[in-house]
Amino acid sequence: MSEMVRDCRLALVHTAYGQLEADVLKSHLEAEGIPVLLKYESASRVFGIMVDGLGKVHLWVPEDLADEAREVLKGAGQSSVEQD
Repeated sequence: MSEMVRDCRLALVHTAYGQLEADVLKSHLEAEGIPVLLKYESASRVFGIMVDGLGKVHLWVPEDLADEAREVLKGAGQSSVEQD
């Protein structure tokens, strides 16, 4: 995790349903210069499954870049971008 993400307020911009989706979206955001923190449900990391939301991965970005991140995610075909 970069210093920028560690030292600022974060905003939740999307909840992915699985590691693969989260990694792809993280790559899109980082390619645009937006640092990303992934926060996992622990059971999905241990067991590698998704049942009743256990595989959720939350994508957090610096609060001042949240609107830009949501636009990037929309461009990546994500229509379920969460608003704070």
